[in-house]
Amino acid sequence: MRMALLPTTLNQQYASIDSNEKSSKVNHSSRHGQELGKQLTKDVSKARVESIDTDTCAPGDEDAFFVVDMGEVYRQHLRWKMNLKRVKPHYAIKCNPNPEVLRLLAELGTGFDCASKAEIEMVLDLGVDPSRIIYAQPCKTKSYVRYAAEKGVKQMTFDNTDELYKIKRFYPTAELFLRILTDDSSSLCRLSDKYGASMDTTKDLLLLAKDLDLNVVGVSFHVGSGASDPQSFARAVADSRIVFDQAYDIGYSLKTLDVGGGFSGDSGNLFETMADVLSKALDEHFPPNVRIIGEPGRYYVASAFTLACNIIARRDIVDPATGDTNYMIYLNDGVYGNFSNLIFDHQFVTPRVLSKRDTSTRSVEYSVWGQSCDGIDRITEMCTLHGVLDVGDWLYFEEMGAYTKCSATRFNGFTDNHDILYVSSEPGASALLNY
Repeated sequence: MRMALLPTTLNQQYASIDSNEKSSKVNHSSRHGQELGKQLTKDVSKARVESIDTDTCAPGDEDAFFVVDMGEVYRQHLRWKMNLKRVKPHYAIKCNPNPEVLRLLAELGTGFDCASKAEIEMVLDLGVDPSRIIYAQPCKTKSYVRYAAEKGVKQMTFDNTDELYKIKRFYPTAELFLRILTDDSSSLCRLSDKYGASMDTTKDLLLLAKDLDLNVVGVSFHVGSGASDPQSFARAVADSRIVFDQAYDIGYSLKTLDVGGGFSGDSGNLFETMADVLSKALDEHFPPNVRIIGEPGRYYVASAFTLACNIIARRDIVDPATGDTNYMIYLNDGVYGNFSNLIFDHQFVTPRVLSKRDTSTRSVEYSVWGQSCDGIDRITEMCTLHGVLDVGDWLYFEEMGAYTKCSATRFNGFTDNHDILYVSSEPGASALLNY
């Protein structure tokens, strides 16, 4: 992956801003910090596109690119610590394995939720201790279990009998979490159809684990990616308490509860509402000596990433009855690329104008399409933008950090390797990353 840091001149330009922010002791989770991050992102994006002449540049020089505000990741971490004091975050790498994000979170002391050998390897290569990793994959490849044993990654999940026999054979000293089924009907991406032991099977699984002399240390659940019902956490915590009690009766003394992911990172108060419900449920059902961890993914990164795309083609659609003109515009990215979140994550995106030659401000309707030859490659069915956009103009899309680049493909021969530029709207993040 090609990666680019801020040009030195821009770093110098923003150094005084970082210093002013530090001296004013502004609340890191405030709207002011977010606005600063957006301004930095927009300024760097404009500087990048102004350096590109689409009429003469080399093939690919005008490709889509990301700008990432590491300060936003930092603010989300502080927001988590403020609202979920009992829950130690273990970042879900599958959401976005960006190396700078992983480096910052490692420096901040978070744990990591890994689902494969490659993800475990990424974290260990940062110098993170294996005890900060949970192998949160209930159905694991045999060779990956052996790899986890070799590297000392002890914490892992299970939800079925075959997995217990597998672990007994290849990693009998592992620390196991029984993943239970939850109600994830309010989430963007449901996981309960695939993973989680139903409550009428948990006792038998614990009995088998005991017979196999395996070390069950906790319970885990996941209310679904992008959950929207805070009460789903309360119900799952109550069910977890039941399983803790079942384990105690069998002879286990469970130490940890993993509350999974599903946390919203929106700028509203849904996260705070979820955190309040979850915290109250934890305090009701689990004493302070029980360790609590979570697996946030999109929460940390969704709002930190902005994607800029070039308009590569336009079609004019004239209504014969009214004479009005609408436009189809085509970008150099699409649903097979960084807009894969539209397909896999059920997201909606909002185009915004980054750079255009038309100076008019009249409202114009557009449909926005990707670059591939597939008819489903549509980004937005209809949107209203100001001015008549043309080939060579640029759009940008916010909230593009979750399940975008990580699931992009090379369909039709287009690249999935796009430049990433970094800014930091928080001095704390800058210091940890040496920006």
